[in-house]
Amino acid sequence: MITLFATIPNIPHINNLNTIYLKSAYKIVSACLNIIAKCQYKLDSPYAKKTTLQFWALENPKGLLKRFLGKPCYEFNPYDFGDNYKKATCLWGWFNFPKKNPIDCNMPKFDRMKSKDIHPEYYGKYTRLERRSMTPQGFAQAFYEENR
Repeated sequence: MITLFATIPNIPHINNLNTIYLKSAYKIVSACLNIIAKCQYKLDSPYAKKTTLQFWALENPKGLLKRFLGKPCYEFNPYDFGDNYKKATCLWGWFNFPKKNPIDCNMPKFDRMKSKDIHPEYYGKYTRLERRSMTPQGFAQAFYEENR
C-alpha cells in the first residue's frame, strides 16, 4: 500500500523530509480508511449487528505503519504461501485469515535481491519498483479462497 512507511530515507541533515514523507503517506492511508468507513455505513436493518461489507484489508511491508494503525492482525512472508522469497508484510482489517503452508525459502530478503530476480517473469516489462509492489501470487490466491 504505502511503501513510504516501510522505508523512509535517512537524511540526517534534512529532518523535516521524514515528516513530509510520513504526512504524505498517511494522507493515502487516511483516504483508504475513509473509503472503508463509507462502505460500512450501509446496514441491512436499524438493528443490524454487522455491516454489509464482507471484508476489508490494508497491506503494507513491515515498517512504521504499525505506529499509526496499531499492531497488524496478520503478518506473512511470500514463502508462507509457496513463493520463494522473503518480504515481511502486515495486514490490518476485517477478513478471514488465509492458511499458511510455508516452503523452505532459499532466496535472500526481498530488498537484497538482484533486480532481475524480483518477479523475473516480468523483468523488462515493469520497473523494479513496480515488480516490488506486486502481491505474491500464492498469498493472493489463498486470501481470495478464504474470503470470497
